[in-house]
Amino acid sequence: MAITLAPAALERVKGYLASDPSAVGLRFGVRRTGCSGWGYSVDLAHGEQPGDTVFEQDGVRIFIDADSLPLVDGTEMDFLKQGLNEQFTFRNPKAAAECGCGESFTTDADKVA
Repeated sequence: MAITLAPAALERVKGYLASDPSAVGLRFGVRRTGCSGWGYSVDLAHGEQPGDTVFEQDGVRIFIDADSLPLVDGTEMDFLKQGLNEQFTFRNPKAAAECGCGESFTTDADKVA
């Protein structure tokens, strides 16, 4: 599988990369947080880290650490503008439940643990 960027997310990420010449791509992963357990982490990548898996889409490299990959593999990232609000959104096939605000999620494996 892979991580994919919807057209709006792809353009937004390309804009961020153009504004930071030291960035080599997008770093995407998860961290423990929020009311549902896992929160997404999105930042510019300034180099490959040991254990990273790297996907590429239309010239944008997406770096994912080994611990995050099983939780986000297959995710599509999009970018939405609604009035004055702008945010990345995620369609993650691994998410079994999400909190009401959509910032954190739980997997089936979390329910068992």
